[in-house]
Amino acid sequence: MIRQLSCVVAAVLASLVATVQLASAHPHVWVTMRSELVYGPDGTITGIRHAWTFDDMFSAFATQGIDSKQRGVFSREELEPLAKTNVESLKDFDYFTIARVNGKKADLVDPPKGYYLDYKDQILTLHFTLPFKTPQKVQDVQIEIYDASYFVDFSFEKDNAVALVGAPAGCKMVVARPEEMDAAMAAKLFQMSPDQKLSPSDMLGAQFANRILVKCS
Repeated sequence: MIRQLSCVVAAVLASLVATVQLASAHPHVWVTMRSELVYGPDGTITGIRHAWTFDDMFSAFATQGIDSKQRGVFSREELEPLAKTNVESLKDFDYFTIARVNGKKADLVDPPKGYYLDYKDQILTLHFTLPFKTPQKVQDVQIEIYDASYFVDFSFEKDNAVALVGAPAGCKMVVARPEEMDAAMAAKLFQMSPDQKLSPSDMLGAQFANRILVKCS
């Protein structure tokens, strides 16, 4: 059994690895993202708002055993305990989100605010906001989202994946998506056994980081 899981719900993913035969060892879970950088009325950046949509296999496994009034349909209230577990598990991995302000790493508030799960078309989406511990007016902001051990694969939605909310007029944004994995790396991952661990020191996940770059004049 994998001892350290880079995952959203550690207990759920541990069971997933043990009971499901996957095509490749890494990644095990796929997340499609939408993100917003939120600014206050005074022009300070105040937080990062995420919406993470999980793959269908993870969604099916994670919702097993959850009681619901209507079979196969889960309300936000029915998913509340799972959402709480999600957020508590994410803490161990710094929410897979690194923020740098003017070149320096910025602290984010823990725990996240306003978190919840919704369920649509048999797919789970986790919503949560990471406030900046110290809101401030900045010229340069860089956000990186990735799992260092590449247990979870993150990717932005194809269209309108990132938005600036309330940003000053002089702010411009670039979304930098990771390059496609080459055939040699794909083959290496395919040959790994499901219980083999990738060390964060391998920096594989960082190679596939998703980045949001904002410059304000």
